[in-house]
Amino acid sequence: MERWTLIYDGDCEFCQRQVALVERWDAHGRVDTVPFQTADLSRYGVSPQAAEEAMHLVAPSGEVWRAAAAARELLRLLPRGRALSWLFRLPGAIFVAEHVYRWVAKRRHRFGCSSAVCRRSGVDR
Repeated sequence: MERWTLIYDGDCEFCQRQVALVERWDAHGRVDTVPFQTADLSRYGVSPQAAEEAMHLVAPSGEVWRAAAAARELLRLLPRGRALSWLFRLPGAIFVAEHVYRWVAKRRHRFGCSSAVCRRSGVDR
């Protein structure tokens, strides 16, 4: 079976909860979840700064998606996520999803993350 890799912020409590959801929905065990703090990011072509800014999904082929595009691909990949993946087929959906992703990412501290990284990135704009 080909393995996918989800790179996320392992210090972020909000991100940890989302990864736990992905792991529950991954009925076929196709996704490895790896905190960027312990990942060999160069192996995936992801910079530390990019990894701190957004989650990344790496396909077995090496193709990489980030932020909302990674969420879109995850939903397509996970059996329990396919029912929601149709939302990304709506016109303009990825554009809106990217804005929502950035808005949430900047406010992770408001969604139950008390780490210093989340508080530092929590500059509301």
